[in-house]
Amino acid sequence: METDCNPMELSSVSGFEEDADLNGFEETDMKDMKLEAEAVVNDVLFAVNNMFVSKNLRCADDVAYINVETRERNRYCLELTEAGLRVVGYAFDQVDGHLRTPYHETVYSLLDTLSPAYREAFGNALLQRLEALKRDG
Repeated sequence: METDCNPMELSSVSGFEEDADLNGFEETDMKDMKLEAEAVVNDVLFAVNNMFVSKNLRCADDVAYINVETRERNRYCLELTEAGLRVVGYAFDQVDGHLRTPYHETVYSLLDTLSPAYREAFGNALLQRLEALKRDG
């Protein structure tokens, strides 16, 4: 015997949503911030002098620290959390607990505010990619 099942009805079945959480689906959403930080570094390393995940400051599931030196030779310690990225120090591996800087949703936004040379390098790289697409397309 066949029966039609409306997917919308599944959420009304008692315990369905709770069981999904218990089956580990929620756990897979948790990010490893050290891996996220490494991805951030790889994304923009071409446009800064130096950038790396801190080996001295402890990373956790919910926070990682990234050291960056801009092309202007300014050094920063960045904090990466679910809220985004922000400057927490003005030297490598330095966290100033009194510093209150805004969070940025992306590393691009943060570096855009910190480094005019980053902005120029990023713009040039984008232009080169567009020209390559135009040539190849």
